[in-house]
Amino acid sequence: MLRRAVLGDAQQIYKLINLGAKKKFLLPRSLNYVFEHLTNFWVFSDKGKIIGCCALSVVGWEGLAEIKSLMVARGYRRKNIGSKLVKKCLQEAKKIQVKKVFVLTFVPKFFEKLKFKPISRNQLPHKIWSDCIDCPYFPNCREEALIFSLEKK
Repeated sequence: MLRRAVLGDAQQIYKLINLGAKKKFLLPRSLNYVFEHLTNFWVFSDKGKIIGCCALSVVGWEGLAEIKSLMVARGYRRKNIGSKLVKKCLQEAKKIQVKKVFVLTFVPKFFEKLKFKPISRNQLPHKIWSDCIDCPYFPNCREEALIFSLEKK
């Protein structure tokens, strides 16, 4: 079941994200980070267990948002759970009038299948780099930037 995260999900989200971080799928997050950003998270649950998560974070006033911390538990991958989580974040972004959604990822092919387009990180506002200071890969970032436009053409 796809739904908004609630307080009782924080520990499971934290464990899921950091399990993925150990496998180099995504960046690690602290439990404090998960609690502070809980309202940004969507989760996919199965029988009370969180098997997928994804967050949408608005970045500044430029009509820009970022998809963060997308992770699906082993054994549940390749079942469209990740795609459903990303699509839900895109729906929410559109509702709040975000114009573009970007992602920094180690797995660009997944997002390209969802119609995200590669861009240079230099095209993104400097504000997005505030998270980079705490990143274990700083200053040698290995993530690739992709963007999805919600603007009508």
